[in-house]
Amino acid sequence: MPQLHCHHSPLFLSLILLALPHVLGAGHDYADALSKCILFFEGQRSGSLPAGQRVRWRGDSALSDGQAGGVDLEGGYYDAGDNVKFGFPLAFTTTMLAWGMSEFGAPGEVSNAMVTIRWATDYLLKAVSQHGRVFVQVGDPVQDHNCWERPEDMDTPRTVYSVDAANPGSEVAAETAAALAAASIAFRSSDSAYSHTLLQNAIRVFEFADSYRGAYSDNPSLKPGVCPFYCDFDGYK
Repeated sequence: MPQLHCHHSPLFLSLILLALPHVLGAGHDYADALSKCILFFEGQRSGSLPAGQRVRWRGDSALSDGQAGGVDLEGGYYDAGDNVKFGFPLAFTTTMLAWGMSEFGAPGEVSNAMVTIRWATDYLLKAVSQHGRVFVQVGDPVQDHNCWERPEDMDTPRTVYSVDAANPGSEVAAETAAALAAASIAFRSSDSAYSHTLLQNAIRVFEFADSYRGAYSDNPSLKPGVCPFYCDFDGYK
């Protein structure tokens, strides 16, 4: 299993709250914690924000993401307190959110949770829109981390990173496929057409990950952008 180095993404840490109402006893307001857990993701949104955005102090940002790579990569989530969109933890978080909804979904936050998942999967569908290539990151983390600023004001490079047959990244591509597949289950009953789109893309991306094997942190064009932040130290197997 790949190990994520340096820090645990707040996106990942917030997932822990999803299961709390099911495993812990009374005495604390876990429903409120769950609600705020889902609300957190709205504060991490990148791109053009919808009219129903509940975190009102956020604005549109990174509207031209992907232009450097000739692809539309607007949307998705920023990773933590920075303005980088790291594809590996974003895909893992999406996988866990989708499984959480499939296993523990209950009235109250279902609608907001499904919107949260779809904000991620809409972005991931863009990231896999070119056959034979998966876009796995937007933003130069070194320059970004040296400049603390609001995403609405950022002026650091929006470098685009990708994996392909010549420079593979099996683990990040396969995790992206897992996110799309898990989300296809979550959307199966509410939006069958979208569920089908997610599943078909998941199958295609997994076949790509399996056919062109290698660790993405061994990729010379990716390593400066992913290490030491979400470096894969154990390889893709």
